[in-house]
Amino acid sequence: MQTQRLVYLVELDRQGSMRGVADALGTSTSTVSQQLAALAAETGAQLTETVGRGVRLTPAGTRLAAHARGILAAVDAATLDLDPEAEPAGTVRACGYVGAIRKLLMPIIAQLSDTHPNLSIVVQESEPAEAQALLLAGEVDLALTYDYNLAPDPTDPAFDVVPVGRAPWGLGVPSQLALGGGTTAIFMAFRDADWIGNSRNGADEVVLRTLASMAGFTPRMRHQSDSLELVEDLIVAGLGVGLLPMDRTPVAGVTVLPLDNPNVEFRSYVLTRKGRNGWPPLALVGSMLATATRSGPAIP
Repeated sequence: MQTQRLVYLVELDRQGSMRGVADALGTSTSTVSQQLAALAAETGAQLTETVGRGVRLTPAGTRLAAHARGILAAVDAATLDLDPEAEPAGTVRACGYVGAIRKLLMPIIAQLSDTHPNLSIVVQESEPAEAQALLLAGEVDLALTYDYNLAPDPTDPAFDVVPVGRAPWGLGVPSQLALGGGTTAIFMAFRDADWIGNSRNGADEVVLRTLASMAGFTPRMRHQSDSLELVEDLIVAGLGVGLLPMDRTPVAGVTVLPLDNPNVEFRSYVLTRKGRNGWPPLALVGSMLATATRSGPAIP
């Protein structure tokens, strides 16, 4: 069995279609079909079956896909561990949301330029769903992601996930309209307001809709922005209210009301592919991230 063919089987299990596999791996559907047919011949088992105009895994294919994840991770680990004591050198490709890149990765990049001049980090800004897709496709080595306690983000079993912080978020409102009370009372007070979501991540809207439903109404989502600064500008202009971090000083004219019962918690993570943490450059960057975030808040 050629282990590289297992990649196509795992992707079919994940994507659910030949076209999805081809897009994820940057190849053609005919190549995907040929590789799966060759894998079936090698294993002597029917791995896929036709359903309508598409295909799906057979029970045998599903079982092999589950094994394949571990096999591919073990191959990666064996390759990377051939020289685990080597001086970290090369390029670590990282992606993640702006706050984590600016506050975590940029200081590490500056430090590495002095301590490990042969190791570099390239950066790509991305929201959690985008980051996970890049990591699955092998286009990056490390991803910095986030979710909320009221909108948990499911992660692929192909990832190692390390929590690196959590912090409370509240509702940003015009200062002249600030009030006290619990979450439900606050949301009731702004039920007729316009609401601000995130243009690149639906988690903010999920949180707002969840809390609004507990208060008995559906929020009118009028604006979307993935910039905290623009969210604040919209609030100051009286155009809406939206989620903001509690541990960040807002601009004049904005007050962030604490939410409790239930509370809103922002949670940040470092994601890597299973079996790859033994690669010396990635292991070093991972340890530096752990040191930078130990006992600290999540990075908004």
